[in-house]
Amino acid sequence: MEKKKGRVTLPSEENFLTETKELMERWGADAIRDSDGTKLDDSIKQLDAKIYTTYFVARGHNEFAQKHMEECQQLYLMSMFNTAVTETLEIDFMKGYFTEQLKPDYVHDPKKYWEVIDRTTGKVVDIHQWEVNEDKNSILITDAIPWHEYTVSFLVYAIWDPTQMYNHITNNWGDKAHDIPFDVRQPHSNEYMKSYLTQWLQENPDTDVVRFTTLFYHFTLVFNHLGKEKFVDWFGYGASVSVAAMDAFEQEKGYRLRPEDIVDQGYYNTSFRIPTKAFIDYMDFIQKFVAEEAKKLVGIVHESGKEAMMFLGDNWIGTEPYGKYFENIGFDAVVGSVGGGATLRMIADIPHVRYTEGRFLPYFFPDTFYEGNNPVIEANENWLTARRAILRNPVDRIGYGGYLSLAYKFPEFVAYIEKVTDEFRNIYDTIKGIKPYTGIKVAILNSWGKVRTWQTHMVAHALWYKQIYSYLGVLESLSGAAVDVTFISFDDVIRDGVPKDVDVIINAGDAGTAFSGGEKWADEKLITTIRAWIYNGGGFIGIGEPTAYHHQGHYFQLAEALGVDKELGFSLSTDKYFTTALEKHFISTDSTSFDFGEGMKNIYSLSEDTEIIEYSNGEIHLSSHDFGKGRGVYIAGLPYSEENTRLLMRALFYAAHKEGEFLKWHASNVYCEVHAYPLIQKMAIVNNSLNEQTTLVYDGQGNSQKVTLAPSEIQWRDFSNES
Repeated sequence: MEKKKGRVTLPSEENFLTETKELMERWGADAIRDSDGTKLDDSIKQLDAKIYTTYFVARGHNEFAQKHMEECQQLYLMSMFNTAVTETLEIDFMKGYFTEQLKPDYVHDPKKYWEVIDRTTGKVVDIHQWEVNEDKNSILITDAIPWHEYTVSFLVYAIWDPTQMYNHITNNWGDKAHDIPFDVRQPHSNEYMKSYLTQWLQENPDTDVVRFTTLFYHFTLVFNHLGKEKFVDWFGYGASVSVAAMDAFEQEKGYRLRPEDIVDQGYYNTSFRIPTKAFIDYMDFIQKFVAEEAKKLVGIVHESGKEAMMFLGDNWIGTEPYGKYFENIGFDAVVGSVGGGATLRMIADIPHVRYTEGRFLPYFFPDTFYEGNNPVIEANENWLTARRAILRNPVDRIGYGGYLSLAYKFPEFVAYIEKVTDEFRNIYDTIKGIKPYTGIKVAILNSWGKVRTWQTHMVAHALWYKQIYSYLGVLESLSGAAVDVTFISFDDVIRDGVPKDVDVIINAGDAGTAFSGGEKWADEKLITTIRAWIYNGGGFIGIGEPTAYHHQGHYFQLAEALGVDKELGFSLSTDKYFTTALEKHFISTDSTSFDFGEGMKNIYSLSEDTEIIEYSNGEIHLSSHDFGKGRGVYIAGLPYSEENTRLLMRALFYAAHKEGEFLKWHASNVYCEVHAYPLIQKMAIVNNSLNEQTTLVYDGQGNSQKVTLAPSEIQWRDFSNES
């Protein structure tokens, strides 16, 4: 059979023509791209492939930037906390920051644009009580209150792009020039970005796809005095701030932002913070501006006859592909980094583009491709987790990035990616555009709703953190499961109620976070709407500290529906009699052991009506409770694993009172899954592990058969809708 080709993007570099042609053939690549730090020479550009060229809008133009340093991008930063021991306190506000990246803004009056805050009282210190020493980068407070803590919120210029800085350090680029980021809100920069793009397009006739690796504003990434990451928030809007933006915001929204609206006590409005009205307004303001300006650039690209692609990373802030302005930009495509199933779906589900592309791991950088390391291990894990999601909704293309010459030195890796690309094309050609069978409609409920589709509990994209893996696992499990997933906000529910087609709501997160909801649960409309919905037959799954807000005798505001609450110490005088776990339960049928991640302590049952499913070490970790016609299920945490995916699926069907439908298109072995596509009468039986697996496979009519699968194998079977 002739080898299929296409839908794969290959990174390349100068003086690597012969090897590029070889890997194009082996991997079936039909597009070639450059990467940060590489260039394509003319011979490679003449190959029979689409040419993607990385394009930086607001960095990589130092000749211009150095002439307009007053138009550098800016950030609001907060100093460390400083305790006053006398009435005089000097604060070195740049302490802990990297001076090669950041430079204090003394061009604009600090008395107007900075704030000194007494963090003990929360009050702003009068501007007449402090002075700036520009030579020392310090502020002297003259009427401090002893034993109060103080911080300075100050403006800086960003004089080194953080992505280039990271790549510079990782790859030891030595004397290579530091990219200076400039702000396209400024007049000279705004004109330059358009005129240079027009010129660049004329000078690069071989480019087919302009890959906007950056647009205007980088996610918040600030380095410390050691040149290491100090603060990184993939959703951070900090680098979109400027004096010009603050002034324009006031004119558009009718009120003035404070520096505190940006620095947010040093939390910088991470996506874990319940967003304030000011920050929501600011996000909207930036998104609108970015969409308007990006649309102009896309128009220029289209006039030249080329495609415009956006990289969902680096300077993506303001684009928000699930936001209300993204459609207006007119991008042809979006490409993003795939860390697993959740990030694959984050890219694949993006609306309003002609195609999507996933950049798979590992990146071809020396931190992975070095002697003694085996990059196949990371590639294998990356592919198997992403493949589950691809079988639900595939991206249109896959690719890799970095130095191809590094990857070429690892023959086993090259051979493995050859298999991956073949398998991807086979999946895509079989199911693209075909809706898979789904047994449940799930709504993820948090402060962000649709705008953070497939993006909850992420910090630096898909990296592991101790505080999040017990929750991010929920998304990872759902990304490749036979369920429809939607994302709704508390405000959506308050305004419109629960969507009629939703079977189960999931509220997962630590108390006080945007994902659990905090004080939102004191809203009468929210709590009564969801209570009534559950009572009338809805399913509710709470994970971690769901609906948590201490109010009127409850910590979990849906405690009566969940059947459990959390002991804060206030009700220790009330005996907790109900601790006996059931011997068996529908939810735990396939569980041989339990992993609740970081778990949760002091969860107790409200009555004997609560079905305690797992109780150990004096703690309830898994339970269920009938509430009217509906059900509430409590889970202490859910890291991603095959067993936990199965447990979550069983919990969903149980909460929705659909236990009788659970075995429809089902694999008994937790390491295997069945994806059915009724429209084309095909099903994929998948082994998600690296070991041979045997499983009973149930079809849509209740029939079963035993199937054995080789390690990570997919078997395709035809079926009849009438059988």
